[in-house]
Amino acid sequence: MPPCEIIDWSTVPNRHVPGASGDSFWRTAQFADMRLRIVEYPVGYLADHWCELPHVIHLLAGAITIELDSGETFGLNAGQTCRLAAGVPGHRVHTIGDATAVAWIIDHLS
Repeated sequence: MPPCEIIDWSTVPNRHVPGASGDSFWRTAQFADMRLRIVEYPVGYLADHWCELPHVIHLLAGAITIELDSGETFGLNAGQTCRLAAGVPGHRVHTIGDATAVAWIIDHLS
């Protein structure tokens, strides 16, 4: 593994990922133990599944709600970061407000 890897996100293809309402768009860099993503969530987006991976989510633009399958919700605005630990209840994202939300996400895979 090189000591420093540069990711030019402008060269990473955007992948269309359908949601329960709306579609998200992912740019992904995959590594052995983690996945890095820049994700765009359009207005009205709601994830179509409950995710159980641990994440660090830094919101670059817009606003989202992170909903836990326990019923708890947490609002995240541009400039804020959320850490979802391993073993937390399932969670999903939906946008709030009238702007596309853009997140930088670190998924821990191991």
